Amino acid sequence: MSKPSNRWDPDEGSQHEPASPSATDVGEADGLSIAKSELIAKLADKYPQLAARDAELAVRTLLDAMTRTLVEGRRIEIRGFGSFALSTRPPRTGRNPKSGETVMVPQKRVPHFKPGKELRKRVDLNADDDSESQT
Repeated sequence: MSKPSNRWDPDEGSQHEPASPSATDVGEADGLSIAKSELIAKLADKYPQLAARDAELAVRTLLDAMTRTLVEGRRIEIRGFGSFALSTRPPRTGRNPKSGETVMVPQKRVPHFKPGKELRKRVDLNADDDSESQT
């Protein structure tokens, strides 16, 4: 007898509610990106028990927590999705493109995302499906 998995699959919806048959993929608005407001609307549509303002609060809370964690210099790891970390870019000498004069560019900390193994597999499988449908 196999033990049930506690892993959440976004295609299956919540672990307590069955996925709706009309659930659509996130990011189809222009095919390239999704705005925060579109994400909130899709969450509210996919989970009717979740009011739009609750979906907005959930998305805002998640993004705020992620931002705070990165500002504190800590790493974020979401198993199956990926990890966010800070990369440090050292100070360097640059050029003002308008005047051509030399300027000092200070050190920067920039967020870096590294996709997880499961995300890479799913994206790669979708890329294979898309290329087959175009031929």
